[in-house]
Amino acid sequence: MKDKTLRFLTYFFTFFTFAWLFFIILYVLIHGLPYLKLSLFSWKYTTQNVSMLPAIFTTLFLVVGSLLLAVPLGVFAGFYLVEYAGKNNKWVEAIRIATDTLTGVPSIVYGLFGMLAFVLDAKFQFSLISGILTMAIMVLPVIIRNTEEGLMFVKDSLRFASYGLGAGKLRTIFKIVLPVAMPGILSGIILAVGRIVGETAALMYTLGTSTSSPHSLFSSGRTLALHMYVLSTEGLHRNEAMATGVVLLALVLVINSVSTWLSRKVGAKGGH
Repeated sequence: MKDKTLRFLTYFFTFFTFAWLFFIILYVLIHGLPYLKLSLFSWKYTTQNVSMLPAIFTTLFLVVGSLLLAVPLGVFAGFYLVEYAGKNNKWVEAIRIATDTLTGVPSIVYGLFGMLAFVLDAKFQFSLISGILTMAIMVLPVIIRNTEEGLMFVKDSLRFASYGLGAGKLRTIFKIVLPVAMPGILSGIILAVGRIVGETAALMYTLGTSTSSPHSLFSSGRTLALHMYVLSTEGLHRNEAMATGVVLLALVLVINSVSTWLSRKVGAKGGH
């Protein structure tokens, strides 16, 4: 009876999760696809076409810039905590507690910090660089934690075998440990990309809501999620906001699909 109950609960919650996923996707597609038109992809935003193309460019710039800062720092921090710091080190435990705490901090708090630190104190104003720095800080704990989990998944026997064959520490890390841990690291990067793409609150205080494409790091802009939020709250372009939701949903699905394929490919190579 216990096995049957557990099996039933597993199937029930799996169906419940997928049902909500398909409901959200169908709802966005049904209400957004009829209003998806070429004018929404005009080069320049106007109050008539409410083009989302500048927002698409801003989103891509923000994702690339944030990852360029957060990924090296997060991955190397994870390597230090697992490969170099002692397992019983009190500082390591303190860093892990701080990382877990930062993961749960609301995004609006990051936005307030970014506004005070980068927009006002550093005098970057509402700009792409302010948004990039804020989002890099926001996703850094996620990348560190997933890197740690990926590295701890690697068995110590592989490390000892590499040392026994005469390989050094760095060679063991890059040739043995990294390929096996890469799927876990990529999972952290996927989560980071998803958080950056879907963020609105933190970016309102740092990136701004300009409708033009940023021509430099010190130019303001708006991401797709922020663009959709502004259109829906104004109340004048609800249909265009739903159409933007379709594009945003498609972008997230493409990013997740490519990242999952990459993770499996790298994982297969690491397994060999």
